[in-house]
Amino acid sequence: MAQSRKDSRGYALRTGECQRSDGRYSYSYVDKDRKRQVVYAPDLITLRKKEQQIRRDLEDGLDPRRAERVTVNQVYDSYMKGKYDLKATTKVNYIYTYDHYIRETFGRRKLIDVKYSDVKKFYYTLLTEKELSPATVDNVHTQLHPAFQMAVRDGYIRTNPCSGVLGEIKKSHVWVTEKRMALTVPEQKAFMNYLFTNHKYQGWKPLITVLIGTGLRIGECLGLRWEDLDFEKRTIDVNHNLVHRRVDEEGGTLHINTPKTKAGCRTVPMIQQVYDAFLEEYQLQQLTGFCTQEVEGYSGFVFASSNGTVTLPVEVNRAIHSLIDDYNKEEKVNARKEGRNALILPRISAHHLRHTFCTRLCETETNVKVIQTIMGHKDIQTTLDIYADCTEEKKKEVIHNIEDKIFIL
Repeated sequence: MAQSRKDSRGYALRTGECQRSDGRYSYSYVDKDRKRQVVYAPDLITLRKKEQQIRRDLEDGLDPRRAERVTVNQVYDSYMKGKYDLKATTKVNYIYTYDHYIRETFGRRKLIDVKYSDVKKFYYTLLTEKELSPATVDNVHTQLHPAFQMAVRDGYIRTNPCSGVLGEIKKSHVWVTEKRMALTVPEQKAFMNYLFTNHKYQGWKPLITVLIGTGLRIGECLGLRWEDLDFEKRTIDVNHNLVHRRVDEEGGTLHINTPKTKAGCRTVPMIQQVYDAFLEEYQLQQLTGFCTQEVEGYSGFVFASSNGTVTLPVEVNRAIHSLIDDYNKEEKVNARKEGRNALILPRISAHHLRHTFCTRLCETETNVKVIQTIMGHKDIQTTLDIYADCTEEKKKEVIHNIEDKIFIL
């Protein structure tokens, strides 16, 4: 039997172990690529802890030495190169988010060094020090989590350090999401009445009526073509949306996006006011001219500016803000004259008109699946959340209306 090797203190050395002349210990092994590697330690106990980790990594198919050389940025870039199913516009938005919030800070870290606590600290920094919104941090997480998951599957790391982080932070006091805002019934009536009676905004009446009367997303509405409308059946075929991507302060580029999910493609019925709005727009364009602009093969857009180009989302929101500002100024003066409280409208955007429509729908319809289909919500939880908000307000209204009829004493 061969005599076992021992170190200077008489401890038996295992296969691959060696004590150097300077007193340090080394361990030699063959990695997953069949290359010999050596690790060092000041003492035998520390060395064997390293050996244990190495054996575990090899058994699990991991390559920690390679992971030590790779940064988070490199992993993310590799992940994005493999996302062949992403739409071009979605990919651009993802990369913009990563470059803007991650690349120059967290992205420079070595992959092997990133722990759960590091990700948690990074997210908290974005929320508290950078004062980013929860929605933006959620978007950041959407970039990081799958990239780290790919690193797990590729054998770089054992676990995903992003897993569970956002769930924990969402339970903390710093995660305060902005509640979806919809106009109340009195606010909606005041808003629409001002739109219909003020000559300054007559040109915006058809478009805003369609937005608040269909619940379409702004891109879906502005992307509508006359061929998407069936006046006989009174339906709207929603099958794409118009995207305006800002390039610089001077302007941007227009693109057509098709829905990511089946829920995005849908048929929305026209109520009478929406039907009338489309007819009014058509008759107006017969006099002023139809939209002549073409975007990625799409043409014949319903809503056009005076020079024949498509209407942009920023133009719509600017008009809504202007309308609300003008209304509020007049309302304050009128309320003072009439000795009543002024009905001040909140500062909303086109998306709030969509939410207002959904709220009215939830107040009158109990079939949540029907609401989801009309709204084009991918996740029914979105519909349920809005429905829950509406029913909560409805409960208060019902109790208030019957309080005189309930006798406690």
